[in-house]
Amino acid sequence: MDKRGVTSARRKPLYTPEQRVRRDASGWTLVQGLLAPFQFLVFLISLGLVLRYLWTGEGEQAALLSIVVKTLTLYTIMVTGAIWEKVVFGKYLFAPAFFWEDAVSMIVIALHTAYLWALWTHALGVTELMVLALVAYATYVVNAAQFIWKLRMARLDAATEPSFTAPAGALAK
Repeated sequence: MDKRGVTSARRKPLYTPEQRVRRDASGWTLVQGLLAPFQFLVFLISLGLVLRYLWTGEGEQAALLSIVVKTLTLYTIMVTGAIWEKVVFGKYLFAPAFFWEDAVSMIVIALHTAYLWALWTHALGVTELMVLALVAYATYVVNAAQFIWKLRMARLDAATEPSFTAPAGALAK
């Protein structure tokens, strides 16, 4: 029962104690922590360039290139994230704790990859490429929000769980 007298269902913690130890001991956790804000910065710059092109018709090459850079950054964080997930959860993708985030990530990657294909093959005109990028970016924002929510849940779990001490030697691998 909470302070208001309302009973709430207790959700399963995001990490088991063993997974938390692996998460905290992994260098991939730091890599993800650095790449995520970097990718968001790349996204914001690219979004600005794409919108500038769509509104003014200026900066076509800069906008097109920025989407390629955003896509390469996405691929990098996806590969390193899959490695992180393997280290922490024992699966490269679709661990139960991150199933829906990974599912939406696949859509984000598919849209970004469709952009690269369309750019390479000239299957779409410039305006259509920009619109495709905006659809990919909107999906990316949804996915980023999912991960931010999970980070918040993990912090809430850590605040409500009894203190946890790793067994001796657990961090030495």
